[in-house]
Amino acid sequence: MPPDGRPEVTLAVTRGATRLVLDLGYAPMLELSLPNGRRADIAGVSRKGEIVMVEVKSCKADFEVDNKWPEYKDYCDLFYFAVPEDFPVEYLPEEEGLIIADGFGGAVVRPALKDPLAGARRKQTLIRIARKAAFRALS
Repeated sequence: MPPDGRPEVTLAVTRGATRLVLDLGYAPMLELSLPNGRRADIAGVSRKGEIVMVEVKSCKADFEVDNKWPEYKDYCDLFYFAVPEDFPVEYLPEEEGLIIADGFGGAVVRPALKDPLAGARRKQTLIRIARKAAFRALS
């Protein structure tokens, strides 16, 4: 739960950002565990195998206490923050993609810079996503 107790905001932003990722042509997955012990809030795979990850932040305090987000970038081609409309975006790094979202959808307000994964890392990450999806389908 975010430090200020805004779980409903986190849920709404996650829902809207997931819908946007889907609209952008990615197959989304929530809470993907990564080999470095981190967990991406939203990961998505395009038809071409491009990987996007989205870190959801409900408020400034949520962002300030979480310094792990740079470690997600080692496993994706594109990285975004997804925040609610009332988030003070001036605190987010300007070089990262930005999504404003609510419970109904979202919009990319700053595109992510593409940083293509190396082939071996892409293969490893795609296998992880596929296996996670398969096991979730069985549950």
